[in-house]
Amino acid sequence: MTILALEFSSSQRSVAVLRPGSVAEAIETGGYGTNAFSLIEKTLTESGLAREQIEVIAIGLGPGSYTGIRVALSIAQGWQLVRGVKLLGLSSAECLVAQAQAEKIFGRVNVVIDAQRNEFYRAAYEISPGGWREIEPLRIMALTVISPGAIANEIWVGPEVTRWLPKGKILFPSAATLGRLAAGRSDYASGDTLAPIYLREANFIKAPPPNPVAF
Repeated sequence: MTILALEFSSSQRSVAVLRPGSVAEAIETGGYGTNAFSLIEKTLTESGLAREQIEVIAIGLGPGSYTGIRVALSIAQGWQLVRGVKLLGLSSAECLVAQAQAEKIFGRVNVVIDAQRNEFYRAAYEISPGGWREIEPLRIMALTVISPGAIANEIWVGPEVTRWLPKGKILFPSAATLGRLAAGRSDYASGDTLAPIYLREANFIKAPPPNPVAF
């Protein structure tokens, strides 16, 4: 199975192509203005593959940069319409857990991702050499609700974790890791059913009806 993975949920945007026995990945740091298609073309060229050879596209659904995730989703949805590829949406938080395990970060590990508005997304996992399990589900919270003991004694990882917790370890979700997670799954989805992981309720004000115009 040849997988194209798109992970645009953080400021470190990455694209990876995975097939049995090989991985090619292109990464751009600080890339909120990344040209996604140039990263994709670079990765395909390095892997020696053409677009029509991609069978599955894995997308990091966040949480994280809503714009980046929407860009990845739009590319995947268009690709599915044209080529009929299979799509997989995966949690970028789970991607970070897999990376923490690969770096031998074991024990109770808190994944932290910027949620804007002086808040962050946080989920807690128990990670061991053999796998991981979720202890606390992903939710939005403020630093003030975390006990000083937890801050001092637990492990904290994430793309911008040191903004809130100076002793945390910075980890970015990687497209290569995302692709490896996708390789073990088969819960494919139609593009129109995939959406960013966004825990806030949508808040908007309905525009008033237009005033009648006199002619």
